[in-house]
Amino acid sequence: MIITGSMLRKLRIEAKLTQKKLAELVGVSQAHIAKIEQGKVDPRLSTVNKILKVLTEGKEIKCRDLMTRGVLFARPEDSILKVSEIMVKHAISQMPVIDGRKVIGTITEESIIRKLGSNIANEKVKNVMDPSLPIVSEETSISAIRPLLERRQGVLVARGKRVIGIITRSDLLKTIA
Repeated sequence: MIITGSMLRKLRIEAKLTQKKLAELVGVSQAHIAKIEQGKVDPRLSTVNKILKVLTEGKEIKCRDLMTRGVLFARPEDSILKVSEIMVKHAISQMPVIDGRKVIGTITEESIIRKLGSNIANEKVKNVMDPSLPIVSEETSISAIRPLLERRQGVLVARGKRVIGIITRSDLLKTIA
């Protein structure tokens, strides 16, 4: 695909930016933006990349847009029976484990199944849990968490130090639709 001045102009207008504002954000003069849009100059690739970055930045889906709110947490002293009942009732496959306000691990269907035995129902979460899921900012782009979800079942989404949501692999599949 060849990027033309008219294409950049169209993107700028869709982004509701003036030539002057775009020039400020990119770090070039307004006159240079005008010449690029009119096709009077052949801009450097780095300038075109900066323009495209500014014009497409706000269009990417952020974690806050996709996350599931109202995260259910387990505590280290909870029994596996209690946690598994919650997981079945809410059709979830993992729960972050918190101690006070700090996330210290994750209890998953997989971790429970690995320890399956006659006494598993009475076992404490702290003895069965896996390491904590990664925590990302609500402003993180979905493309940035894809590699994390290749290795982990989910990511926790935070605002400041407070967990406000979770994104699982199945949530990521929703972006296809």
